[in-house]
Amino acid sequence: MSLSRHIDAEEVIQKSKDAPHTQAYRQIHERRSVHQSWSRDEDAQGVTKYSLPEVGIPSKAAYQLLHDETQLDGNPLLNLASFVHTWMPEEANKLIMENINKNQVDMDEYPAATIIHNRCISMIASLWKAPSTGKVIGTSTAGSSEAIMLGGLAMKKRWQEARKAAKKDFYHPNIVFGSNAQVALEKYFDVECRLVPVKASSNYVMDPKDAIQFIDENTIGVMVILGSTYTGHFENVAEMSELLDKLQEETGLDIPIHVDGASGAFVAPFVYPSLKWGFDIPRVVSINTSGHKFGLVYAGIGWVLWRDESFLNKDLVFELHYLGNVEYSFTLNFSKPASPIIAQMFNFLNLGFEGYRKIAIKDLRNARLLSRALENTYFKVLSNIHRVLPGRDEDDDPESYEPGLPVVSFKLSDDFIEKYPHVQQVWVQSMLRTKGWIVPNYNGPEGEKDTEMLRVVVRETLSEDLTERLIADIIDITESMMSESGSQILLALSQTSHQADREHGRPDKSNFGDTAEDAQEQAGFSRQC
Repeated sequence: MSLSRHIDAEEVIQKSKDAPHTQAYRQIHERRSVHQSWSRDEDAQGVTKYSLPEVGIPSKAAYQLLHDETQLDGNPLLNLASFVHTWMPEEANKLIMENINKNQVDMDEYPAATIIHNRCISMIASLWKAPSTGKVIGTSTAGSSEAIMLGGLAMKKRWQEARKAAKKDFYHPNIVFGSNAQVALEKYFDVECRLVPVKASSNYVMDPKDAIQFIDENTIGVMVILGSTYTGHFENVAEMSELLDKLQEETGLDIPIHVDGASGAFVAPFVYPSLKWGFDIPRVVSINTSGHKFGLVYAGIGWVLWRDESFLNKDLVFELHYLGNVEYSFTLNFSKPASPIIAQMFNFLNLGFEGYRKIAIKDLRNARLLSRALENTYFKVLSNIHRVLPGRDEDDDPESYEPGLPVVSFKLSDDFIEKYPHVQQVWVQSMLRTKGWIVPNYNGPEGEKDTEMLRVVVRETLSEDLTERLIADIIDITESMMSESGSQILLALSQTSHQADREHGRPDKSNFGDTAEDAQEQAGFSRQC
């Protein structure tokens, strides 16, 4: 959720009032509408926007007011910037509404929801190749950001207890991950974040060989990303583990791995069965994912699992004594809705392994179609899921290609930029928006900040037909930018329009509380994911 500052209602409203000469027309219109049984905006007109109304308005009017205003949002179907799932079957929607008033934390009142939660944990553990000898434990979360923070907290606590037992300093923990990590990783609780710069030669993700030099005795763990939000590439979990094994042999340092599988942990098991990344690697102690990304549930559900209960310190666990029973919880918040968890189980039952596999294969097929089309026109594709592996054929098997998410990251080719230096790549983003498509243009992570890239997330709702339409629109827009005269028009059209409510509601960074002079600045920034 974005931070919002308090709005001075009177100042904004006075600036936004109609000019005096428009009042007469408004009064005539009001007199006419009073004879109708209901007017779309009669009950809602004049209602306060930034302070609680003294008197409420009818529910029908409140609904219509908000319904109309939310039509200004982008179309979720065409939002190709987001990894978050936006469609579920009618039966799932019905199930969600039937359970929307249930609080998952009330385990005694809603025992069926608790049992469904437990079954989800078991199914995910099996999917991630949890060891049969261990006691896997896990929990649902609000999303992968909360889940990855819980994984980091557990590693920090385990490191601290080990340092205390050895009578060593336990006040200066650090954690290592690539600069392509999601911004939530940089907000750890009093843990130094050591960001490994990425390179184009390593596909804009962390190279395990580069990460090793950032590790010391204060390192609580290494985060390895299974599916970068920039390009969709998988970081190499197996190689990272092998290098840490070697480091332990040489130095005695036993550094655990947490896998950030926000997107990839619901893709890799279904289409890359031979890829080693999960609990079948002993050094992987925890994994997180988003149920609301390629788990195919609406926003509001994430998961984090530990390979054994021993990796979750008891001091982090809440013990709940309620209605005569004792339950255990480990989350950053207490209350949370049960409906997303039930929706996740719906998908598990409805799709099964084969259903998830078919959807992932289709997503990757459409991503390859888009990638090849772009490379055959004016763009260089930075993602690699369309590149055939040596000795394999160009077929429909995802394992014939480089592994990754169904994500297409691309930029204008060097030849195009040399021929049309007046063209700005961000215009593609702006002009696609005029056609309904939401495709972000942003700079690369630390180490490749000068690289601009456009990104399309190919989700289940992006059909082959829509993919072909997107290709045609991208080509049409790019060709319209080639002439100087066309570019001047595009430049004018692409300027961000002023939105008074949004501008007034944005906090002023200079007003935030001061931090220590030696505090670590945020290196990455949140990408649309």
